[in-house]
Amino acid sequence: MKPVFESNGYVEQFTLGSGELRFAVKDTLDIAGHPTRAGCPALADAPKAKQHARIVKVLLNSGCQLTGKTTLHELAFGVTGINPWSGTPVNPQYPTLIPGGSSSGSATVVANGDVDFALGTDTGGSVRMPAACCGVLGLKPGYGVLSRQGVLPAYSSLDCVGIFAREPRILREVLARVALPVDAPLASLPSMGFIFAAQPEIDALLVDALEALGIAANCVTLPLLGEAHRAGLTIINRENWLAFNALLASHAVSPDVASRIQAGESITSEQLACAENVRAHFTAQVNDLLEETPLLALATLPELPPTLEEAEDPLSVVNLTRLVRPFNLSGHPALSLPMGELQGRPVALQLVAGFGEEGLLVQAAEWLIRRRL
Repeated sequence: MKPVFESNGYVEQFTLGSGELRFAVKDTLDIAGHPTRAGCPALADAPKAKQHARIVKVLLNSGCQLTGKTTLHELAFGVTGINPWSGTPVNPQYPTLIPGGSSSGSATVVANGDVDFALGTDTGGSVRMPAACCGVLGLKPGYGVLSRQGVLPAYSSLDCVGIFAREPRILREVLARVALPVDAPLASLPSMGFIFAAQPEIDALLVDALEALGIAANCVTLPLLGEAHRAGLTIINRENWLAFNALLASHAVSPDVASRIQAGESITSEQLACAENVRAHFTAQVNDLLEETPLLALATLPELPPTLEEAEDPLSVVNLTRLVRPFNLSGHPALSLPMGELQGRPVALQLVAGFGEEGLLVQAAEWLIRRRL
């Protein structure tokens, strides 16, 4: 079957529902009457879904209009958003750069102004990373906060449905419609601990930007941050092997994605146990730090987003997730927001809050963006 990609980031465009908020969804979420192909030729002939994913149903019932399904990095298992089969959407603000993965199409349709918001999924940064690459907001709620019923893969201990938007007020409206109301805008920002973990020039830009807004960058540390990234990779590799290894027999999965799925077979029970041990200790470490300061701040990406040409080797860019993936492991809510540019490439700030504090992240984004304008 030929690719279904249209050059604007969609794989299918249609209209469902009515209302003032228009949204699109990543093609890992079921839409009744439409196949869920996840950007993978092995799923080219997937049957039409019988019902909407639960989160989509909630949004349609709350007065939102669905405009279609968006492309992604194949099987949501990659960080660049490059997909030769279902297409690589153009990064609207930075067309020579990757759109970011895996929720590439959802980020680009928001950045292009085609919709008010879009849904993606985030297993190791797959909402926050493309948000950072495309210069928009990307919210990963806490694990389990938004339903994954009707989302591919059916099981994940890391994956969360997340939201892209250009403005915090849209995030506020969307959260209200999914029964996560956000309190009134903040008069002042609560204390914030800054983790220096990116390239020095990126951290310097972020610290300078915060200090220009009157926010002192109080240095804090998460000693297990690197181990948490590696543990997250171990778990996602094993869980994606369990979810997708049956597709490998078709020989239709692209070679780079197939090799990473195959690698999950060799992960031992001892390695998984070690990763779960890191999960427990890192989660406790984050919780302890959040008791001292309500917000943690760090770069979304440790390096500047690469160009499409620089990202041709998928393995060369895996470390781009090393500051976002840890918070999939711990399950804490996190949000990425644009904070400036270096060398003509976007730089984004990641905010992390305690469990159940998605609203605080939106309030903080409102406060920061309002004062930058």
